[in-house]
Amino acid sequence: MSRKGLATTTLQRMTPVAGAPLWCDAREFGLTGDGVTNDQPALAALVDRLGAGYDADGRARVIYCPPGLYSIRDAGTVWRSGVSLIGAGSAATRFLLSNEGNRAAPVPLAYWTTVQHGADRQRHIADCTFADFEIDGSGVAQTAYDYLAKGLGLQYVVRGVFRNLYIHHTGATGLGCDFLQDSLIDGVVVVGCGRLDNGQQWGGAGIGVGIGGWGDVERLTIANCTTVGNGTNGIFLELQKDYWEPPRGIRIIGCHSQANRFGISDWGADGLIVSGCTMTNNLEAGFDVSANGTAGIAGRGGLLTGNVIDCNVGDGISMGNTPGPYAVQGNRISNNGGYGYHEHDLGHGYRGAAADVVIEGNDIRENALDGIRIDRPMLDASIVGNRIRDNGRRSAPAHRGSGEAVRYGPREVTDGAADWPAGGHRGKVVRVDSRDAVVADNTGNRLSLAEVRPDGMTGWNEAVPEPGAAYELPDGPPACAGITIAAPFDSATVRNNRIWHRDADSQTYGLWVTEAGSCVSCAVEDNDLAGTRAALRLDTPPIGGRWDRNHTDRD
Repeated sequence: MSRKGLATTTLQRMTPVAGAPLWCDAREFGLTGDGVTNDQPALAALVDRLGAGYDADGRARVIYCPPGLYSIRDAGTVWRSGVSLIGAGSAATRFLLSNEGNRAAPVPLAYWTTVQHGADRQRHIADCTFADFEIDGSGVAQTAYDYLAKGLGLQYVVRGVFRNLYIHHTGATGLGCDFLQDSLIDGVVVVGCGRLDNGQQWGGAGIGVGIGGWGDVERLTIANCTTVGNGTNGIFLELQKDYWEPPRGIRIIGCHSQANRFGISDWGADGLIVSGCTMTNNLEAGFDVSANGTAGIAGRGGLLTGNVIDCNVGDGISMGNTPGPYAVQGNRISNNGGYGYHEHDLGHGYRGAAADVVIEGNDIRENALDGIRIDRPMLDASIVGNRIRDNGRRSAPAHRGSGEAVRYGPREVTDGAADWPAGGHRGKVVRVDSRDAVVADNTGNRLSLAEVRPDGMTGWNEAVPEPGAAYELPDGPPACAGITIAAPFDSATVRNNRIWHRDADSQTYGLWVTEAGSCVSCAVEDNDLAGTRAALRLDTPPIGGRWDRNHTDRD
């Protein structure tokens, strides 16, 4: 065969362009890592140099930062395609972000954005890896919140890899990168980020990914990540424009979200897969689907399977304003301070019925309120094969106390004279004059208080009360049920569920249709309601459908 037959259509350079090595030690190119020198100018110059090399020959470059403290002050670094940043491990290579010389600068370690740099599908970042280092954002202080006060803030990324990073205490989101195509976020630990977020700002999460910029498919996997104590969400996906199509192709697998405002949130994806994750001790909900994002569009078509959603201060699963479908299968949803599963209206976003939602094969137990609560219209829902036990734990009566036996701490109230049922005050608000706090859990004489905000030191909205000050706890709800229907519930299937209690203080009813609820053309069949104090309460009689073979203690 002639050499002409071996020719390719694309010119390939076998050696890098002059002055832009494929691999370089940062110490040999001006960075010191001594924790004193500002290494940002040298880093920015090196990124530009290697990025120009990638533009010229198409070969990706690597910056290796040996162990050290790399001070990044007063400016973020505008990143370039084909440039990777690799450290020697999160405890060894540390980037210390600060802005004492320019308080207006948010100082992300690396950023490339639409607003600041014109990033879009044609002007994207490609072939970049960020791995094996730490970002400490605690040195960035600003008088006003800035969503760019991130650890990493890249938009429109192709073949991006973020692996084995430890990002903590940034002012805004720790890893806040948008429109990630063919990308991977793996083994990232994010703690205490969003510390400048007041809880209502944009961003402020551990891992926050804006979606929709690449069209109807964005291929992204978030795996093996840990997010703890972040200002808003542990991990969230957010559709950025209301006229964009919610994208498919995103997976969150094997992650842990703890003590954030929300654990994991779907704010606009289509077909999100969340599997094998733990969501615990989050302040408002473990798993959250809502229209709270910038586009005002909730996720739909998702699959939530094989997760542990436990001990969150609010609801286990908060399902708000999704049009459906959504499948919630094979999860443990337990010990949460609100509802186990809550379908409800957040007051904005899609206002019609949630269609084709499946709640199947879950273990829903020991939540403070109803196991499953339906507070907005649903159509063609399937609630099948769930084990629903001992919910409605917020059953302790109202209580007042004061005097020598009462003591207060930043995260607790103790009353030596009390004899409360364990967990009976979970989710209530304890009040002392103008001060209040949310009860995360309780023993016979001790209330554990939830933080007033993630990564906070106190549960009180004001100063800790003085010893002996009078407190009051409200009464629990008059009734809770395994499944409560308090909205139109049409053409639904409720089949093969076991609903019962071991604790006499829990779950008044197996299935309750309230005055606000209705069941039209539903199939309620083969449910085991034995072991409940009252199997059925139908404040609104069902219309049509089938109600057969539901086993109760009267059978």
